[in-house]
Amino acid sequence: MGAETHIRRGAPGAYGARLIVLAALMMAGLASLAALGLSPAGLSPGQGGLRVAGDFLGRALSPALDYQGDVPAGTPPILLKALAAARTTVVFAAAAIGLSVLAGLLLGFLASNAWWDALRGGEASRAGRLLRPLIPVLYGGVRVLIALMRSVHELLWAVLFLAAFGISNLAAVIAIAIPYAGTLAKVFGEMIDEADTTAAVALRQAGASAPQVFVFGLLPRALPDIGAYAFYRFECALRSSAVLGFFGFPTLGYYLSASFENLYYGEVWTYLYTLFVLVALADLWSGALRRRLLT
Repeated sequence: MGAETHIRRGAPGAYGARLIVLAALMMAGLASLAALGLSPAGLSPGQGGLRVAGDFLGRALSPALDYQGDVPAGTPPILLKALAAARTTVVFAAAAIGLSVLAGLLLGFLASNAWWDALRGGEASRAGRLLRPLIPVLYGGVRVLIALMRSVHELLWAVLFLAAFGISNLAAVIAIAIPYAGTLAKVFGEMIDEADTTAAVALRQAGASAPQVFVFGLLPRALPDIGAYAFYRFECALRSSAVLGFFGFPTLGYYLSASFENLYYGEVWTYLYTLFVLVALADLWSGALRRRLLT
């Protein structure tokens, strides 16, 4: 799924065209910096800011192993609370990525040119022939839906569902799943379009139907890349799940925010390190799975 793979699959002039696009993006970025008048001087903190930063960073090497303030009787130790919050973070992320992968696969198929090309070409059933005139409308509608889903950040979805339904596990999961499904659908569709078409062409020449060409000729070629990208998005979902805690959902971000507001920086680092370990473990696990899928 690396850059070499995509360049190899592209047209002969694709490399030069991508360099031009990359250079244009860099120039646009520099122009934006100049238009905003950004300067390193804007990062100079005041005296109070330096003191807060010093206090916060000073606790990095000594995270709290016990609560820094008074807590109600029966409150579990802070390390157990951090582990419980980490578990909730993982559960929210796993549920959200599961829903988004299912929706992303369905929408990704419908958003791929390869799927509609398979319907246009070769022999088709009566239903397929009736569907052909509607292909531009269906394809365009799916692309618009995907764009709408991924154009709204999960935090904005969380605000919307929080106002509508209050604090609930389902609201948190759907807030993550909607934009992730849109992103996965876009990427999955592109991966299907970039897959090797040798087997698909052979099946079509042998008289296979459009669904057979897609399912047996195109999809197996794209599945390793699709699986690898889905695992990467799970790592991103972990971070999104943690951030939802700032809105009141019981993930790591909830306890991190409460400790920071009370200036309990040792507790903040305890929750931060828990999140670091969680993401690192997920990275190792998903990295091993990606290597197995892509080799």
